[in-house]
Amino acid sequence: MDKINKSISVSSRLTVFFEEPFWIGVFERISEGKLSVCKVTFGTEPKDYEIYGFLLKNYYRLRFSPAVAADVKEAYRNPKRVQREVREQVQNTGIGTKSQQALKLQQEQLKIERKTVNREQREAEKQRQFTLKQQKRKEKHRGR
Repeated sequence: MDKINKSISVSSRLTVFFEEPFWIGVFERISEGKLSVCKVTFGTEPKDYEIYGFLLKNYYRLRFSPAVAADVKEAYRNPKRVQREVREQVQNTGIGTKSQQALKLQQEQLKIERKTVNREQREAEKQRQFTLKQQKRKEKHRGR
């Protein structure tokens, strides 16, 4: 029986930029052709060693967005071209549109979760008020 070696390529990228009034970090993770993103607010401008420490300590606790299909190209790249692209990325302070879509999707999911939790709390409070009212009615009825 032949064993199939299947290698899974995972690449990550962190973009840190200033978005009034805080420094924001956007973690992009591409795995199996799917892009997932996580946004982290740093507050003051983080130093390189602070970011590295944050990654080591909190990476597995980050809540990444649901995966979105991404175009992944695996080919030889000219080192000078790569250097040029890195320079452009460093100068460009924005985040990619795919990343923005993934963040938006995560934001919408969190919003839906929040709404359901709030609705359940409201209904529980209404039920509690109703039972309290019923109890008071019974006590008044007994007292005559």
